[in-house]
Amino acid sequence: MLLAAGGGRRLEGRPKALLEHRGRPLVEHAVRVLREGGCGPVHVVLGAAADDVRKRADLTGCVLADNPRWEEGMGSSLRAGLASLAGSGAHAALVLLVDQPGIGAAAVARVREAGGSATSLVAASYEGKRGHPVLFGADRWADIAATAVGDRGARSYLKAHQEAITLVECSDIAEEYDIDTVEDLFHLE
Repeated sequence: MLLAAGGGRRLEGRPKALLEHRGRPLVEHAVRVLREGGCGPVHVVLGAAADDVRKRADLTGCVLADNPRWEEGMGSSLRAGLASLAGSGAHAALVLLVDQPGIGAAAVARVREAGGSATSLVAASYEGKRGHPVLFGADRWADIAATAVGDRGARSYLKAHQEAITLVECSDIAEEYDIDTVEDLFHLE
């Protein structure tokens, strides 16, 4: 699942999904990373400028979920994404954020391979610190959705269940920087 609903309020209102990366919208890059990492079908949560994202980005084959409450923060996008997975038969959801282009397919594959059961709780780590992507087994989705509020996403759930998390070191294959401000745009090519 790709969370790509943010409006980029610290990016002068430029929706993160539409930031250009290697000549295409950043959302396309993230979808490719998920697919190359072995994930599918890819569910993409859209919010800010959703119509423009649909027009400008090639999201062929993706399941698109709209988050009309995207301004409430990442928690509402996580809830929308988990709702889009309901009834899909998926045993787990790997969650990637659109604004982290330093995380590639190798990190996605490593986290995916460490989990996949309905009770899994797996997270990439960077020098021992928990980060993204994160994999949630389906048995955990309802509880995660119930605690996903504001810009914290699943942070409170993960903190409450930290003893159950399998950490997968990814600092050797990925960089977990975010594109949050205009100063961060140098990361995009």
